[in-house]
Amino acid sequence: MSVHKLENPRRNVADTAEPLGFRPLYRQVKAIFVRRLVDGVWAPGESLPSEGQLATEIGVSQGTVRKALDELAAENLLVRRQGRGTFVAEHDERRILFQFFKLVHDDGERRFPDSTVLGVETGKADESEYVALDLDGEADVIRIRRLRSLDAVPIILETLTLPQRVFPGLEAGPIPNNLYSLFAARYGVTIANARERLKAVALDADEASQLAAPVGTAALRIDRIAFSLDGSPVERRLSICLTKEAHYLSDLR
Repeated sequence: MSVHKLENPRRNVADTAEPLGFRPLYRQVKAIFVRRLVDGVWAPGESLPSEGQLATEIGVSQGTVRKALDELAAENLLVRRQGRGTFVAEHDERRILFQFFKLVHDDGERRFPDSTVLGVETGKADESEYVALDLDGEADVIRIRRLRSLDAVPIILETLTLPQRVFPGLEAGPIPNNLYSLFAARYGVTIANARERLKAVALDADEASQLAAPVGTAALRIDRIAFSLDGSPVERRLSICLTKEAHYLSDLR
């Protein structure tokens, strides 16, 4: 079992580096908890020790532990269940739907899309992939191209690029609809957050053919970089989305 203890609350915890300035104690405790998630000490779906146990183990007050856990829960890394305790979040469809899948049908109902894999290949990363995934040297990547549908209607054409060293053997398949769950279960990689860039585009001939729409149809291009718990970029996802019957929904808090 991994045990961390704060011997001097006014020193930064060694688990993560702090650029400048003083970190509140609960942030130092949070860094310890994040390191446990990164190291797999706490696995997805696992119940955490009680706040009192954690406070005694680390050497801080229970209130400090609670504040750290609350912040991780707000970031969707932990789940608080009334009367049952605190659990490590899993990449189930509900979590992905509300945290990472932002395209919503115009009727307002959130639905997890179905996926059809069009192709999987491996090769050297191109320049944009090197930059997006912060790759070194002649890095190999896995590219997955798939079509995603809502109510059997094709709505998204996406290409995922993954560092092969992070996900060895993934290209051998099968490729599940819920990839983030696979990342966590097989490779110990939890997607913590993502950054997206959106741009209006027009469908080219290939995109139009796959999405069964006329060439030149207006679409939304989403360029997403997904990051693991330690802040490493582990997935680039380019999505071409039809928005005739759907819209992009982002809850700002």
